[in-house]
Amino acid sequence: MPLVHSFDPPERFVTGTVGAPGSRTFFLQARSGARIVSVAVEKQQVAALAERVDELLDEVMASEPSSTVVPAVAPFDLVDSEPLDQPIEEEFRAGTMTLSWDPRDERVVIEVFPFSEAAVVAPDQLEESIVEPEPEEVLLVRLSPGYARAFVQRSGQVLEAGRPACPFCGNPIDVDGHLCVRANGFKRRDP
Repeated sequence: MPLVHSFDPPERFVTGTVGAPGSRTFFLQARSGARIVSVAVEKQQVAALAERVDELLDEVMASEPSSTVVPAVAPFDLVDSEPLDQPIEEEFRAGTMTLSWDPRDERVVIEVFPFSEAAVVAPDQLEESIVEPEPEEVLLVRLSPGYARAFVQRSGQVLEAGRPACPFCGNPIDVDGHLCVRANGFKRRDP
């Protein structure tokens, strides 16, 4: 039986980073009272989760008769721009994440499972029956639609706060510049 870090609902559920742009570590962090759970995630996982939460809420808005109002944008009073809560102690590194809508209590349900080498499937293993081991722990968060929209908004801001993009090739520019393929290998600096 896995250890379930359950937040139903959390007082706070946000994406945040530690480190300078270019070498940031991304976290999902949930808090209720003095209990804080921080899970390390990849930048692409944050982008995919935020995009999918936004799409899920749009689908619910369009199709579900609901007693709860699903806001089209994050309610102003739920916007969270504060830094991650301290101390930041990584519980685990995220692997698989699941997302669903619970129509009974009208909540977005996010489950984050630890990364596992056993879950990595090589192309030549696609036809094989693979049994994924039971995870040791899981982060389970249930969010109201307003808090879910606020999570999406903050995630977008965190993702955009990284290194600026090169105006020529679109790749990120490091503090000391980067070799731009569009400029035939000349080093470009942020203008």
